Amino acid sequence: MKAHTTIGENVLRSAIEGELEHTLMLQKALEIAGGHHERWNGEGYPRGLSGQQIPLSARIMAVADVYDALVSERVYKKKWPHNQAVEEIQRQSGEHFDPIVVEAFLAIQEKIKQIADHYDDEAKNSCIHPVSTAKVSSALRPVF
Repeated sequence: MKAHTTIGENVLRSAIEGELEHTLMLQKALEIAGGHHERWNGEGYPRGLSGQQIPLSARIMAVADVYDALVSERVYKKKWPHNQAVEEIQRQSGEHFDPIVVEAFLAIQEKIKQIADHYDDEAKNSCIHPVSTAKVSSALRPVF
């Protein structure tokens, strides 16, 4: 499971170094793939980075990824209500998450809930994943 960070990072690095033109989007994708499981306190993986060493794009995705995991049903767990997921993210501020990213998340949490609810409703009528982590992450982007 933990290998997905380095696998994604290596695929993107190959694309950047290969025939594809180096772009900002690929660079950000590389940062996210390699850093979204790092923790603000340095206890994450794959490199054990902490604080500002973690790229901002990865710090944003870390919050979006955890929110998505909490509010989405999995075969091994029931989905959490939005307010409970927000409380957990707030509780992990300064440990797992960058406190400034958590503040930004809290400032737009109602918009994030609307996005999550929209994709949850859409998923009930199709086979797609209930919440798009990319949509939650993009909701945070204007805050920075």
